Amino acid sequence: MIATLRSLFLVGAMTAASAAGAEATRSILSFDDLQGWAEDDHGAALSVFLNTCGDLKDPDWGALCGVAGTYEADAARAFFELFFRPVLVEDGKDALFTGYFEPELDGARSRTDRFKYPIYKMPPEARNGPWLSRREILSGDVMQGRGLEIAWVDDPVELFFLQIQGSGRVRLPDGGALRVGYGGANGHPYRSIGVELVRRGILGAHEVSAQMIRAWVRKNPEAGAELLFHNPSYVFFREVSRVAPELGPLGAMNRSITTMRSIAADPAYTPLGAPVWVEKDGKNPLRRLMIAQDTGAAIKGAQRADIFFGTGDEAGQAAGRLKDPGRMIVLLPIQRAYALLPDEF
Repeated sequence: MIATLRSLFLVGAMTAASAAGAEATRSILSFDDLQGWAEDDHGAALSVFLNTCGDLKDPDWGALCGVAGTYEADAARAFFELFFRPVLVEDGKDALFTGYFEPELDGARSRTDRFKYPIYKMPPEARNGPWLSRREILSGDVMQGRGLEIAWVDDPVELFFLQIQGSGRVRLPDGGALRVGYGGANGHPYRSIGVELVRRGILGAHEVSAQMIRAWVRKNPEAGAELLFHNPSYVFFREVSRVAPELGPLGAMNRSITTMRSIAADPAYTPLGAPVWVEKDGKNPLRRLMIAQDTGAAIKGAQRADIFFGTGDEAGQAAGRLKDPGRMIVLLPIQRAYALLPDEF
């Protein structure tokens, strides 16, 4: 499980203000109820589904995975319609879609005058957390001289956001790159710096975004460094060497996720590996079949999802702007879908 902290600075204020949602309700829909269903590329969704369905141990899912491999892309729509039913799960909270991405940072494997901010592996004593806070880790010498550095980067603000995303790539001076993934945390609760900027009256709630936070921290270096310490949570990493460079980072299922086809969802409501029909409204509406292959600390609720936008700055800008309503409908195996409904259905 990646268990990243992404999107908390975007939605922390809303989450803190929300009461606990009502008990979840489930309604079976028809595929005709799904807006834009006929126009999607179901073959692309089937390919992504096959990436992880083999890891699903439940017999219902295992049987479907075996059948899925026999379908060609042009018959993918028929596969989903034949073996699944759309289930709308609601918990009394409004739907919210945000985005995440895999950041790219400039760095080196050794410290230099330019690259002086370390990406750390997790020290053994931190595994029994809660351990030291972010301030204590970065202000003291507890990490020094222990060989815990995976790489060194040139920007502490980008390193902070790497921790929020939970995985990323480091571009090396020789043109190569290394990928890092979530390796653990210090056990302290996350405190949103976006919410803190709103509390101080520096930003309005509608202004909070990764770009705005970056800009403010860089414009106010001393106050910005102190602001980052407001979040006591600290994320450690591990080097990921077995994933091909052209593939996406590892998600919660320990498989590569796919740009604009993978989402992070709450496994309390959406089984990991399940297809999910996304109807995202807002400025750029999106109607697409995606696969729930990831999780996130901020992704809580039946109608909450984080859409993976890919790797790099452009993906990061698009992901950072996304905060839209809509609805999501999980596709469940037929027998499982009906088994979830009340007896009187």
